[in-house]
Amino acid sequence: MTDEEFEEFYTHSVKHLVGQVYLMTGDLHEAQDVVQEAFVRGWARRARLERDAGPEAWIRTVAWRLAVSRWRRRGRTLAAWRLRDGHLPGTAPAPDPETVTLVAALRRLPEGQRRVAVLHYVCDLSVEQVAAETGLAAGTVKTHLFRARAALRPHLVSEEEHCV
Repeated sequence: MTDEEFEEFYTHSVKHLVGQVYLMTGDLHEAQDVVQEAFVRGWARRARLERDAGPEAWIRTVAWRLAVSRWRRRGRTLAAWRLRDGHLPGTAPAPDPETVTLVAALRRLPEGQRRVAVLHYVCDLSVEQVAAETGLAAGTVKTHLFRARAALRPHLVSEEEHCV
């Protein structure tokens, strides 16, 4: 991938990659940070990105791994805050109500189900593509999708539809 091709790839994909990672993590600022970091890392290997699973999948996977690493680090940091002051630093408010509802529902899912659901339903990847990106068997992906749909339904369906 040439410099110009990478710049075009960035321009056309950064916004929806941030959206995808946001739905996986539930934190918009974190998603913006890890996607940006993933693009920085992708720039260094732009010549090889086309040979891999595809540049978008590579960026998304790197961003996800960065987010997981930060969660682990943040857990240790929060524990230190509690020990030091007995309270936590403030958090920023969430965006629009529909997004808040979706993110809140996704947060109820176990991490694996949430990631698989976002990759399949938001990123529009096939079961096989999700399996390749996550390292899970296709049958496991299908099980995660089934369980995620069942868990999300009461939180995302209006009460009239829920009773039908």
